[in-house]
Amino acid sequence: MVWKIDNAVVVPFDFSEHSRAALKRALSIVESARLVHVLHVLPYLVPTEPGVVWATIDDAHRIEHALENLRDALAAPEHAQMHVEVRIGDPGQVTVDRAEEIGAELIVIGSHGRTGISRLFLGSVAERVVRLAHCPVLVEKLAPVAKKAKTTLESPQLVAALT
Repeated sequence: MVWKIDNAVVVPFDFSEHSRAALKRALSIVESARLVHVLHVLPYLVPTEPGVVWATIDDAHRIEHALENLRDALAAPEHAQMHVEVRIGDPGQVTVDRAEEIGAELIVIGSHGRTGISRLFLGSVAERVVRLAHCPVLVEKLAPVAKKAKTTLESPQLVAALT
């Protein structure tokens, strides 16, 4: 399947391998990197956190720090023309809102593939985006990581190490 996107594409970015894969996919299907809008979403500050109580941290500094980290993470030449933005809020809702604001044709999001308890507590941003989005959503999943070799006497690495 060959896709070519002529309008804006939003890529939520959390610095994970999953979001890097989503960004790579987005760049492969757009006409120009200028169409890619990379979005990092910071959670709201909790009023009882020490940094808030002692006024040593605020949203402006958090956004500035996140932008610096994004620029460092996306320093490669192929990322030079992309739009980079940091917002504060619920990642799923903010992603959908931003896509609607710019009239995005597509959202490309990485999925961590969490299941069980971790999904129950952490939720699924990708699932929320798919449910709320006004436009198509492409969920990029990484191939499963191969299981580590067993450390038993049958393991070839262990046998070689013992001989």
